[in-house]
Amino acid sequence: MATKTTKLVSPTPTPQDRPTRAEAEAAVRTLINWAGDDPTRDGLIETPSRVARAFEEYFRGYAQDPEDILNKTFEEIEGYDEMIVLRGIRFESHCEHHMAPIIGRAWVGYIPNGRVVGISKLARVVEAYAKRLQIQEKMTAQIANAIETVLQPQGVAVVIKAEHQCMTARGVMKPGTDLVTSRMLGIFRDNAITRQEFLSMVD
Repeated sequence: MATKTTKLVSPTPTPQDRPTRAEAEAAVRTLINWAGDDPTRDGLIETPSRVARAFEEYFRGYAQDPEDILNKTFEEIEGYDEMIVLRGIRFESHCEHHMAPIIGRAWVGYIPNGRVVGISKLARVVEAYAKRLQIQEKMTAQIANAIETVLQPQGVAVVIKAEHQCMTARGVMKPGTDLVTSRMLGIFRDNAITRQEFLSMVD
């Protein structure tokens, strides 16, 4: 049986600490002004409201508990104990350093230990972590750790490939480059043949 991973909870603002929508929109107006434009001109007058709505979409993952997503499982699997892999899960996230977009795909695999989860739930877990301010390394570990904690499978494997606009659209300006990260737990870490079988499915 896989070792249960301690859940790491990042501090999040309480409802009392969270700024109001009006304060968020005022902050956007300040940034527009700081950038050198006039937030009161016709083309920008509604931008603060639009940005606030966009942020609600970009960062809706803070309102979701990925482990809860995985809680409904199925045990009638006729003893199935082979690899389960969901490939190429597209996601959009934002870099916590520059708030620039991260656009990529995730490959998520596990070997069950008596129960499985609906495949859409694996995609939802990726989405829940992606819709937060992130670094790719942390997101990769969070996805794997959540699956291990809830399902307690024989092993979990996660690979993420993504392009970071913080380095493709600014700074070093290297479009076309991507970052690849992986997290291997249980049998995927301990058994090179199993790990290679999973990696052969990553394209």
